[in-house]
Amino acid sequence: MAHDNPHQNITFPSNGHEAHGYLKAPEGGKGPGLIVIQEWWGLTDHIVDVSNRFAAQGFVALAPDLYGGKVAHDADEAGKMMQALPEEDAARDLGGAVDFLLKHDAVTSSKVGVVGFCMGGGFVIQLAAQQGDRIGAAVPFYGVLQSQPDFSKITAPVLGHYAETDDFAAPEKALEMGKQIREAGGSAKINVYGGTHHAFFNDENPFGSYDEANAKIAWERSVAFLKAHLGG
Repeated sequence: MAHDNPHQNITFPSNGHEAHGYLKAPEGGKGPGLIVIQEWWGLTDHIVDVSNRFAAQGFVALAPDLYGGKVAHDADEAGKMMQALPEEDAARDLGGAVDFLLKHDAVTSSKVGVVGFCMGGGFVIQLAAQQGDRIGAAVPFYGVLQSQPDFSKITAPVLGHYAETDDFAAPEKALEMGKQIREAGGSAKINVYGGTHHAFFNDENPFGSYDEANAKIAWERSVAFLKAHLGG
């Protein structure tokens, strides 16, 4: 049962359950499919804004609500909500989101892209491993991997964005993840942005770490990468 998150505007089947989310199509009505995975805060104004920005770039953007309508109000609450969300449950809902987009009349791509932030950045990698060649491009922003998937199952190219100083998602770990993906036969480019801290892309984050210049660079790189691999 979903709580009343005002951003929910779509329901889709997911492994025998009903999942909810926010869907935004481009002005032209059609485009490549893109899943936008929330941070540990939930389906917030920021995630909706990012989805709208991707739709303005021509993508059919779907942000699944992994918390069933709840939104965290501080880091302590967010941490507890993230801990209470088993990766398998999140991956199941996200698998349903892949199915939903690939069958959607507005989606022109044969694969979907996936972009995620913080907790969602880790789920990007999990989903790419779980879904294989149904994922056409994977973009984690300062993603936190809770458990390591089988990197050899990732066929989508990976473009990662990480902060130079980050207690949640250390850049050394991100660079090592990229190396392991490449050693397993995949393609991964991990960018580390100098002078930045965790959640540097989120202009609403309470850490005060938003970095406008680097956020713009990461955004432009992500849009170009997704268009190159998904079309649009």
